[in-house]
Amino acid sequence: MSDPLDALEDNIAKLRRAIRDAATAGDTERVGELRAQLRRAERAWSALVDTGDPAVNPVAAERANTPPVPPTVQGAMLPAREHAHRALMLLQTPAAPKLIVGVHEAFFPGELSASKLSSLRRDEERSYRAAPGARPYYLCPALTHDLLSPARALVTISTWPLEQRIIGPLSPRTAFLTGAIHVAEAIRAITDSPGAAPSPAALRLLWRFAVNIPGATSTKPATGDSTPVPSQVIDAAHAELDVHADTDHATRAESARRARRQLTDEEQLFGAPLHDATRRQAEA
Repeated sequence: MSDPLDALEDNIAKLRRAIRDAATAGDTERVGELRAQLRRAERAWSALVDTGDPAVNPVAAERANTPPVPPTVQGAMLPAREHAHRALMLLQTPAAPKLIVGVHEAFFPGELSASKLSSLRRDEERSYRAAPGARPYYLCPALTHDLLSPARALVTISTWPLEQRIIGPLSPRTAFLTGAIHVAEAIRAITDSPGAAPSPAALRLLWRFAVNIPGATSTKPATGDSTPVPSQVIDAAHAELDVHADTDHATRAESARRARRQLTDEEQLFGAPLHDATRRQAEA
């Protein structure tokens, strides 16, 4: 599993290639939108580097044999938005507050509650309106593929590409499978580290994913227990994801193209007001 810095660096490289391709094609509107995404991603990268928090990725922390107490104390002192950001960067997919809290509890120190996430989303939008782009990233709602309005109770990160922040008809399932893969990869990486073991909360989280994916668990003949194995969960999730991924991506990509034409920069992050979304759909 890539840590948050690796994921951001990969996203930055992809954005730069996309900017070059759009510029070659003469698509100035697309170039402008991609450059805004690139600036947000670069600010997010700088913010993670500046925190100096070795526990941003629990796997990297274990591999580096980081002393357990200082990272825990430092991580526990981070604000709630940083806790949510780290959990979402591990999942790499839109997620409901309950799942974000579960991932944070499984892999990171500190406290995070679903109620804090609810107020955070409102605070993030107010902060953006007061000073657009002042923060390296914002916690944003996912956008519905049809109305491009805020999706209920799904959180994303502003530095993600627009396609990644849109929810289509198949997206809830593909997001579930993608999250399962990244959680299983994180647990496998911890298990593979000498002297390290995943937390009980991490194993419970893996179990909740595995029981909802065909072929992700194996039943022990002697006890009847089904034990999720990270590699088995990953393989089973990939097998189902391969069935849905292309169709889901096509829907989200088309909605993203429409969003770039119809929405302001702020609306591309926080969604179109419902009355505007309904009007646009009627005019389409």
